Amino acid sequence: MLVFLWVFQTAFLEVCYEGIRHEQVKYNAVQISQSIKHNRDTTSLINRICKNNEISMSIYDSTHEIIIPGYSVNYSTPNNQDVFQMHQAYNYYRLARENGGRYITTSMSNDSKSDGTSHYNADENEINPVKNMVYAEIITLSNNRECLLLVSGMITPVTAVINTLRIQLVILSIVFVILALALATVVSRHISKPIVEMNTQVKELAQKNYNVRFQGDGYLEVKELSNTLNKTREELKRAEVLQQELIANISHDLRTPLTMITGYGEVIRDLPGENTPENIQVIIDEANRLTTLVNDMLDLSKLKSGKIEIDREIYSLTESIEDIFTRYAKLREQEGYNIKFIADKNAFVNADPVKIGQVIYNFINNAINHCGSDKTVIVTQKVYMNKVRIEVEDHGEGIDQDKIEYIWDRYYKVDKKHKRDVIGTGLGLSIVKNILELHNARFGVRSKVNQGSVFWFELRCETSEPLKTKNLP
Repeated sequence: MLVFLWVFQTAFLEVCYEGIRHEQVKYNAVQISQSIKHNRDTTSLINRICKNNEISMSIYDSTHEIIIPGYSVNYSTPNNQDVFQMHQAYNYYRLARENGGRYITTSMSNDSKSDGTSHYNADENEINPVKNMVYAEIITLSNNRECLLLVSGMITPVTAVINTLRIQLVILSIVFVILALALATVVSRHISKPIVEMNTQVKELAQKNYNVRFQGDGYLEVKELSNTLNKTREELKRAEVLQQELIANISHDLRTPLTMITGYGEVIRDLPGENTPENIQVIIDEANRLTTLVNDMLDLSKLKSGKIEIDREIYSLTESIEDIFTRYAKLREQEGYNIKFIADKNAFVNADPVKIGQVIYNFINNAINHCGSDKTVIVTQKVYMNKVRIEVEDHGEGIDQDKIEYIWDRYYKVDKKHKRDVIGTGLGLSIVKNILELHNARFGVRSKVNQGSVFWFELRCETSEPLKTKNLP
């Protein structure tokens, strides 16, 4: 703002003033000319125009090319001569005649006092030059007589005005710069202080000090940044805890089958008669369990990195679930689990059968691991509109409402006490989440503490038909 003021109030002030004054004199001269041509209250109008705009006006009558003095009005500065000499008037008449009846010029003159003396510059010993604009027009009256209208206006020097403005601008510039610096200091401290404090706390957070607390005061953006950093701190703290738990759980899950494989192998090697099918089967089962754990970890890593693509095809989801249930026949017979499958129709979907089968298998395994004392797991298939919904229900301990949103995390474990799962590796729900997201499927869980949980997902149903097989008990 100060730069613009300096430029327009000093550098271009004189140019702007001269341009405005030039147009003003020209406009007033045209008004006077129109008044004379139409003879409209000429005297009062001319006096008012000259007085309001500080201009001088003279009219010369011309007969047989002889110019004679006529009517004259002077409302310019007292130092401006109000009557042109005859030779000057005649010269303007000739120039107007040569230029189509109108002529405008600006000339330099000396600012002379009324007493004949002149203004001198005491420092430079020079006469202060004054510009004088002259407008000449030949007017033809109603009686075909010609007259010459001369309108002049002084363009006074603005050097003194510019110097005054410069002094004012210097004072204003100093005042405003001081005020601006003071205001900038106050505002910057108000904004930067909480940011500097948060920057220090972020450095501590980078050193895994999760006890820091971000407190941003003042502007809304600072408060929002503070809230975001606090949320980030909580997430990082939770991720750190869950990662440590994951490492402990995986270490336990890896150690247990390895210990059993090693132990049974040593027994078979050292003790005669222990090379039985039962002992060998234990080694095989533990090896398979170890392989499953490693495969689940690799699958989860690939799903997270986006390296696994789904291979869609239209197939019977109902028959796929029935095939999965045959894997649990031994578990139902030997352990007494009551696993039911209830379906109303034979539903066909467009999905990856292997990965959707993995989802169902993990849901059932999770239900078996938390089914409670009744050992009951119910799988229900419902077809409605163009959707097929699969629900896996157990009657176990349930999940607290504040923990439901975290059960899909690969690091999260509801039961902090590690126990060896009956089936599975403990990474199933995280794998399920990623597979269903690849299929753009809706999924979720309903749960009540001590009443059980219902895990579900939905796929688009391409078609359905009546069941050809009975529901599995």
